[in-house]
Order: sequence, then C-alpha cells, then structure tokens
Amino acid sequence: MKNKYLKHSHISEVHFRALTKQFALDLNAVQIAALTGLNRNTINRILTLARARIRLMAERESPFSTGEVEVDESYF
Repeated sequence: MKNKYLKHSHISEVHFRALTKQFALDLNAVQIAALTGLNRNTINRILTLARARIRLMAERESPFSTGEVEVDESYF
C-alpha cells in the first residue's frame, strides 16, 4: 500500500498514522517501536523529518520572523 504522507516509504499509512498518534502522545522512539512493531531507526528518521517540518512551519508563522523587537528592562 502506498503512503500518501511520506513518499518512498516502506511503511503503510496505518503504521504511519499509529506512529504519528504515538508522537503526539509524546512517547519516545523506543516506546513507539514497541507499540507499532516498526524498527527504531525508521521511527527516528520519520520523527526527525516531522520535527523539522514542525520547526519550519513554526518559523513561518512566528511574529518575530521579520522586523525588530524591542525589549524593555523590566524585572519580574
């Protein structure tokens, strides 16, 4: 079965969705590997790609990406 979320992937969409669900629950790669039955190295590669994509999207929507930011000298 093709995976429409990750091109040239050898895992199915069912496994990919399970992996994504476990990632959203903040489990580490070893725990996800135990639950999904996938290789830890495969999971690490996919999670690295997901984190890079999240970082890219966060940088695009950041209010601090353009212009100057002025910070006062307040102490709290």
